[in-house]
Amino acid sequence: MVATLGASRTLLLPGRPASLRLLTSTTTPYRTTLRASSTFPSRQKPPSKHSTTPGQPPTMPYSTTPSPPHGKYTYHLAASYIAKSRPFDPQTHLFQFNPYNRLQTQPKPGSKRPKSSRPESGQDAFFISQLGPSASSGEVALGVADGVGGWMDSGVDPADFSHAFCDYMASTASTSTPPPTARQLMQAGYEAVCHDQSIKAGGSTAIVGLLKSNGKLEVANLGDSGFILLRLNGVHASSEPQTHAFNTPYQLSVVPPSMLLRAAAFGGAQLMDQPRDAEVIRHGLKHGDVVVFASDGLWDNLFEGDILRIVSEVMKRSGAWRLNGERGCVVEEDLTSVTETKEGVTLQGMLATEIVRQAKLASMDPKLDGPFAKEVKKYYPHEVWRGGKEDDICVVVAVVEEEGAPVKAKL
Repeated sequence: MVATLGASRTLLLPGRPASLRLLTSTTTPYRTTLRASSTFPSRQKPPSKHSTTPGQPPTMPYSTTPSPPHGKYTYHLAASYIAKSRPFDPQTHLFQFNPYNRLQTQPKPGSKRPKSSRPESGQDAFFISQLGPSASSGEVALGVADGVGGWMDSGVDPADFSHAFCDYMASTASTSTPPPTARQLMQAGYEAVCHDQSIKAGGSTAIVGLLKSNGKLEVANLGDSGFILLRLNGVHASSEPQTHAFNTPYQLSVVPPSMLLRAAAFGGAQLMDQPRDAEVIRHGLKHGDVVVFASDGLWDNLFEGDILRIVSEVMKRSGAWRLNGERGCVVEEDLTSVTETKEGVTLQGMLATEIVRQAKLASMDPKLDGPFAKEVKKYYPHEVWRGGKEDDICVVVAVVEEEGAPVKAKL
């Protein structure tokens, strides 16, 4: 299977030699894996597809030096989503996280939800869960998984992998003592999927985040889902996609033996990246920060500058961020008034739904070129691709609040 320009991402790398060697993991209970004897392309990060305007200084998304925390941090989270074939309804396609309402956030420990109870997010899946058995800690785990659409050519529903993967991670996050790291949580979810006999095949990208009570964010990212950290009307950090080739992201996979045998006989290599391949990123958070996790349905249709504009408009309209003369943009000291539910509306909910709404509109716009269109022109200059890219869209938003934080300004 070669790289295509449609919404479905590819499973196989083109042009791989037929000679394959058998590798059996000695450290994990994964199913037996075949890999090509030649190496995959260099895993250097490609240039960012999320840049805003030419000549703009790039952000530094890999800073690992957090600011010293002043007090306990709490997080206000919501998710919004929509399958590419469905119209978006901001009231229906919204999940408001409440750590004390366990039934809404995850299935029973060690299990996954039936298909009928999945959110209407298509092949995209997400989870938000308390981190550790005690909800009072305020620590949260979250993540997004994007099922690889190329599996449909083999008669496999990519949503089965991505949704089960997120369900297993949610269960692990809420019950494990001590709490896992972001990469360990990804590993646990992947192992559970590999042992799930109802999932014969499939794959997905994955981004997993941990929000700690000391104001630290830890992210494990594998593939082309990603996150952006917005602070005081600016982009403070963002992730870079991991890809083997154009439209071929890193991906976790369950591959049936028959497919491995065909690859051995006819050439090609099945992509089977591992959680250890995920890039781990750490940041210190501040009062008033907004963290956005999302599938490529967002990143392929909106630039970082677009997301910053949307978030800034909502934050300023709510009063969470406000202009204060010479002090510039400042954060409201008490965010509780805007993050708590008022007639079913919260700041985090408004942020999530507005981001998804505008990404959905951009995906269906045949004239306005988004990041994906620019990538096509870069890698395939003779191809004609105009407008957005219709795809499933899944967004998880966290608003950061520090207890007793002073008003902070961007000078």
